[in-house]
Amino acid sequence: MTKASDLFIQCLEEEGVEYIFGVPGEENLDMLDSLSRSTKIKLILTRHEQGAGFMAATYGRHTGKTGVCMATLGPGATNFVTAAAYAQLGGMPILMVTGQKPIKKSKQGRFQILDVVGMMKPITKFTHQLASADNIPSRVREAIRLAEEEKPGATHIEFPEDIAEEKTDSVPLKPSHTRRPNADKKSIRAAVTALEQAKSPVLVIGAGANRTLTSRMLLQFIEKTGIPFLTTQLGKGVIDERHPKFLGCAALSAGDFVHRAVEAADLILNIGHDVIEKPPFFMHPGGTPVIHISPKTAEVDPVYFPEIEVIGDIANAVWQMKEDIVPNGGWQFDHMLAFRKAEVEHTESLSGDARFPIFPPYLVQEIRNAMPDDGIICLDNGVYKIWFARGYTAYRPNTVLLDNALATMGAGLPSAMMSSMVYPDRKVLAICGDGGFMMNSQEMETAVRLKLNMTVLILNDSSYGMIRWKQANMGFKDFGLTYGNPDFVKYAESYGAIGHRVTSSEHLTDVLAHCLATPGVHLIDCPVDYTENDQILNIDIKRMSKEL
Repeated sequence: MTKASDLFIQCLEEEGVEYIFGVPGEENLDMLDSLSRSTKIKLILTRHEQGAGFMAATYGRHTGKTGVCMATLGPGATNFVTAAAYAQLGGMPILMVTGQKPIKKSKQGRFQILDVVGMMKPITKFTHQLASADNIPSRVREAIRLAEEEKPGATHIEFPEDIAEEKTDSVPLKPSHTRRPNADKKSIRAAVTALEQAKSPVLVIGAGANRTLTSRMLLQFIEKTGIPFLTTQLGKGVIDERHPKFLGCAALSAGDFVHRAVEAADLILNIGHDVIEKPPFFMHPGGTPVIHISPKTAEVDPVYFPEIEVIGDIANAVWQMKEDIVPNGGWQFDHMLAFRKAEVEHTESLSGDARFPIFPPYLVQEIRNAMPDDGIICLDNGVYKIWFARGYTAYRPNTVLLDNALATMGAGLPSAMMSSMVYPDRKVLAICGDGGFMMNSQEMETAVRLKLNMTVLILNDSSYGMIRWKQANMGFKDFGLTYGNPDFVKYAESYGAIGHRVTSSEHLTDVLAHCLATPGVHLIDCPVDYTENDQILNIDIKRMSKEL
């Protein structure tokens, strides 16, 4: 007979779990004791459950395997809610394990007890309270199967402490080998026919296309057909953005050069995108027809109701289309590519502005210059995300980690920490606003304790800059969004990290080079000048693209 908590860990080992991130509580102590004897799974103790959840989600994002995190009941479980939503909306596989008081005999009345399973139900793919040790193997297998199945997302198991103490003769289940179904040939033929009959088709690459083999198949399709492509924010890097047919990234909601390029198309091939991402284009009745290519049928929305759906493994669907299609010699792409050329020229006219505090277009270009091809930037959430989505050229998949699904603050630092753990030989840079950084800044201690090699760049404007930008755009007075900050250099040093403060635009170049070349956890306090955000992003770009 096996103790239930030992069996639970054995089941996770059978699934190939490498890490459990978390903040254990007394209701997790049996599981923690079992974990202490595991030779295959390492505990990563964090300073907040949010940090654990964001790290687990980023592990899932990089590897495709389920990231596992643990917390206690009550406040520990409620602190997982944001991370659960982050993973669920962003398509990242995670399993959250939370403790609970004994369910067969009450010890402490209702102290700390919440309906955690009920709380998790709307924001997960699967949530379950273990009521018997015998069921552990099937419940763990089901949670991980659903977490990884398209569309990946969040799952949750509640593990009460009296169940953790039980004895059972159950044994772990082996994961099954599955392959995603291939798209129906008739749907492929319908999509190819529509493409061949179009005059100016365009490809839109979304988060779901960021899968093994898909970028390769897409590149082959683009090379054969010459059809231009753009990306959503979560699709950045699926194809090298230095490609001559790249049209840009849909960072703003509307009115950018890239949106004008989409408007010039008479057919949109939408690959791996769903309406949880901020839409890269808006459909309207009688407008441009859309072909939806995804493992899942389209979720219909007032701005999204595609005419043709190709449902199945995306890489295989794109390969089938590539084999079938005969490129149309009459396709016209010059107008679309002219919008991209104008966007690049506009960006170049701004990126040389070496004012201080640092001008966002200059910052984006300096970071691109400093990062190697396989370097990973992990963005928190703020107005700088728009500048990086538009202006930072991604060369490889999963080298620009940003969140345009839940768009939560506080995830930038933990996602960079996880990136550094998964890829210890690659350069990793977290880019955070001062507001977002302070939401999980305590994880600096975790990063130092784990001896990670990474840099945290704080864009310091002493305010919630994204909301100030929106406030200005709506014509409201500047109110209620500014605050003071700690001395970030001293703050970093208090954790045992290395602090730096940018004092000029030239200094930024030197500091970035030094931090990326020097081991350890670095923090850079970088003052930014956001005064022209409204003028450039809301007025100039829309005017220039409309004139073109």
